[in-house]
Amino acid sequence: MKREHVLISLFFLIAASFFYLFYQVIVPFFVPICWAGVFVVLFYPLYERLVPHVRRRGIAAIVMCVLILLLIIGPLGYLAVALVSEASDAVTYINEMYKSGELNEMFAFNVPWLEGLKEQLGRYYDISSVNIEAIAKDGIDVVSTVLVAQTRSLLANGAQAVFYFVLMLFTMYYFFRDGAGLIQRLRRLMPLTPTQINVTFRQLQDIIQATMYGGIVVALIQGLLGGILFWAVGIPSAVFWGAVMAFLSIIPLVGAFVVFIPAALILAISGAWIKGIIVLAVGTVVISQVDNILRPMLIAGKTSMHPLLLFFSIMGGIALFGLLGVILGPIIAAIFLTLLKIFEMKLHPDPAAPVPEEEV
Repeated sequence: MKREHVLISLFFLIAASFFYLFYQVIVPFFVPICWAGVFVVLFYPLYERLVPHVRRRGIAAIVMCVLILLLIIGPLGYLAVALVSEASDAVTYINEMYKSGELNEMFAFNVPWLEGLKEQLGRYYDISSVNIEAIAKDGIDVVSTVLVAQTRSLLANGAQAVFYFVLMLFTMYYFFRDGAGLIQRLRRLMPLTPTQINVTFRQLQDIIQATMYGGIVVALIQGLLGGILFWAVGIPSAVFWGAVMAFLSIIPLVGAFVVFIPAALILAISGAWIKGIIVLAVGTVVISQVDNILRPMLIAGKTSMHPLLLFFSIMGGIALFGLLGVILGPIIAAIFLTLLKIFEMKLHPDPAAPVPEEEV
């Protein structure tokens, strides 16, 4: 073996060792770093508009951190505390209804077309064994358990939460101030031509922003509107149900209707017809249409992620990272798609024969 090969192998061995050590140094602070990155990605366009007015990137970064603290983190902290209390109350209330048989009575109503559908399905499957109220109870338990477990874990470790919070603000400041320089360093490390690098980073930026603005922001707005609606008509645990609607709105092919339609039916069955109609009407006309109106505006001209890939990235992200996975899962998928794009460019570097663009 030539001496050069030995030296190269030794260099890569040493480099891999230090990469691993660096990973071990950073991984304890993975959560605050990721949350800082999420907020910076969301608010970086506003930061770029602010810099020319204050003329100093450091001051602009401080202003953005304070703005995020006042408008986002503070209210979310309050909602997290309220969510724990209301989720516990909601689960207790559902369990009491289930034990007393009241939940069974709510689902024991006869609708002609529904009975006909049951009869048709009964020819192929024995649906008499399907316990709708048990399914509803189990579904509520699962959703509430995820939300409560994540929030309680954060609140229970108070000292760690405060420490991570300070680290997140500290990291956000430097991400805002020095983020552009960091991106430039990453661009220089990519084995592509400048044109290919621009295309790659533009695709990554589009997918992340489309996922964040078109998914997370819209879901939060829908959850907020749903919580206000439930509070206005007097439905208990409005904060909890608003959080559930926001969570379900992130998941493709699901949405806030999974919550507000059953709520409207329960109100109508229990005799509150007017409230049931209001919930159904506002939920259908206002909450559901937020997705149809705002999403195209927020992701106009951007490459979006395929709904199936988005669904599995969210579910897998939650399983791997907990609540942070709702955001981190799609971002990892976006980076994976970008790496595939880089590999494609290395295989087909000829720009004269581009691959037809499709929705990612």
